[in-house]
Amino acid sequence: MAASLYLVAGKATDSVTHGFLPAAARLGLDVTLLTDRPAAHDAGVPVVECDVSDFRDVIARVEDTAASCGCGPAAVFSNGDFLQAPAALAAAYFGLPAKDWRAATRAKNKALMRRHLASLDPVFSADAGRVPADAPYPLVVKPREGVASEDVFLVHDAGELAARVEEIRARRGDPLVAEEYLPGRLHTLETLGDGRETRVLGSFRTTLSPPPFFVEERLEWAPPPPETPQVLRQLEALGVGFGACHTEFVVHEGRARIIEVNYRLIGDHCDFLLADLLGVPLFERILQIHLGSGLPGQRVPRPRHAVAEPVIADRCGTLTAAPGPLELEDGPVRLAYRPQRAVGDTVSLTRTNRDYLGTVRAIGPGPDEVNAALARFRAAHDWTIA
Repeated sequence: MAASLYLVAGKATDSVTHGFLPAAARLGLDVTLLTDRPAAHDAGVPVVECDVSDFRDVIARVEDTAASCGCGPAAVFSNGDFLQAPAALAAAYFGLPAKDWRAATRAKNKALMRRHLASLDPVFSADAGRVPADAPYPLVVKPREGVASEDVFLVHDAGELAARVEEIRARRGDPLVAEEYLPGRLHTLETLGDGRETRVLGSFRTTLSPPPFFVEERLEWAPPPPETPQVLRQLEALGVGFGACHTEFVVHEGRARIIEVNYRLIGDHCDFLLADLLGVPLFERILQIHLGSGLPGQRVPRPRHAVAEPVIADRCGTLTAAPGPLELEDGPVRLAYRPQRAVGDTVSLTRTNRDYLGTVRAIGPGPDEVNAALARFRAAHDWTIA
């Protein structure tokens, strides 16, 4: 009998639909998708409605499904930003390999993360409604558990902070934090752990939009900077070391300072780029770790250059023209494009990663070839918002 995987998901994402579900099929797993949005998923597997934010309901739905088929769960897994702790608690209930739910909670809650790392890297952080007069401006105001650069702003004084908080409060009611602005070059660190060893898969250099916004405009493959061991020590202090993790950090004057920890696989189609670049079945390996396997032998990929470059909306309106999914070769460069918005969609400019119309991925022998191929791809296709 095939091993049973319970995949916990919220909204439908390409990472799940085109990454983890096909990987589970290749591994021969019997998959049940637990979600609070069943109509959004065209999964090709059984879909069970569930309050995925509540570990108790996840446990109950797994129990019910397992009882009906007479087989216990082999893994409970999620790649969702907000679902790591509930999935970890449910997996632990069944005695399955899992992330530490406390580490998942620390990683997601920026206030808890700052408190937990204070001895290693003190960073000013306060409730955005209770910022002291002597706070070290400029500050970054953001949702305490936010994603995708949504409602993240640089503010230079108390008046600007109050105005931004009022603006954000008109859209959402969850807690906000104000953190010390950390200057430096922005990097990511992609890691994979089995609970015994944490392995660095690689790193991207990230280009951001001009302040006061923080939209990710380009991710470029680069060697992990020399300060990477500092990041690994901080992740260890948080308890992060099982499954995939995507960490954003800046390097400034020899210090690596974490911006945020996303205790799941990198998103925005960089997960597919990472798998292609490393030449490994990355989605399968992540699932295998949650099934109890250790890290496989390390493979050194041949040197190549890679870039993920989103096409970003510059106005509101309706998307009237855009390419569909594409894969092609331009000389020595392999390109892939996957849309994140469909023709006919209404586009509202948010100054966040939600403004992505799609992402172009390119892998080639070096930066010159990759950049030239990206430029030709963009020139050959139209994205029209009317």
